[in-house]
Amino acid sequence: MDDAEHAPGATGKPDSVAAFRERLLNERHLFTNRMLDAGAWVIANQRIVALETLSVMAEKSRLTPSIFVRLAKAMGFDGFSDMQRLFRAPLHDAFPASLSERISHSLGDEVVNDPTDPRAIGQSFCRANSASLAHLGGRLGDLPLDAAIDLILGARAVHVIGLDRSFPVAAYFAYALRRARVQTIQITGMGSLAVEHVDTMRPGDLLISISFPPYAGQTLDATEAARLAGHDIIAITDTPVSPITEAARAVLTVDDAELHGFRSLTAVMSLVQTLAIGLAYRMRDTGDLDLDLINA
Repeated sequence: MDDAEHAPGATGKPDSVAAFRERLLNERHLFTNRMLDAGAWVIANQRIVALETLSVMAEKSRLTPSIFVRLAKAMGFDGFSDMQRLFRAPLHDAFPASLSERISHSLGDEVVNDPTDPRAIGQSFCRANSASLAHLGGRLGDLPLDAAIDLILGARAVHVIGLDRSFPVAAYFAYALRRARVQTIQITGMGSLAVEHVDTMRPGDLLISISFPPYAGQTLDATEAARLAGHDIIAITDTPVSPITEAARAVLTVDDAELHGFRSLTAVMSLVQTLAIGLAYRMRDTGDLDLDLINA
């Protein structure tokens, strides 16, 4: 898509942050990709949107000021200032702080005093990872964990895809599910055959898609193929408007810290461990699994 302004189907501007989020999700096909990026950043950084200038937002988000203006107009606002008022109104209700507000690491602002010292680098990553875990821990109640476990338990077979940075997450999740006696197949993308793998999925199969910016192309293609084929999808990603979330039955969003372009896997690994262990306890309670034999 280009950056031409769009006029989404719903009339009038959103009257609440919840309505803003709902329109972004429900009419995502009417926004440009850059508008979706800006909208996802706005939702995740509501305090910054409410209190800072466009130039500060652009610097922190690494997006252009003009894209926030276009997003505002596409949403039905007169301009950015009009949209900003929407986010200022509930300010005293204390927005949940995003990861980027908790730690500067997620924006690459952490300064390593001595980059030649691996200990200094490690300490920076440890601080960032600790903040990532704390942020995830505070959000677990908002994530559809039970729904995701229900989908996994109800599937004939589970197919897991995560490539590039997400590959180790997918590999571990597939391993843990198999240890919990769930029929699980990891889509590795070997030979660029991810979409062809999806073509072999049968009715009742579930796809777990794991992807983070800059979203692996094969993951996007395989997820789209599964959606068009009518398979259930669980999306594990960074934002509700990620390319893999469309029509997903459960969307689990997670933030991981970043330091000079290297993104951590600490929080997302903890999330998939939570799902795997929660599923194992569910199966234990029904008498279908002996936890002492898992050893995962």
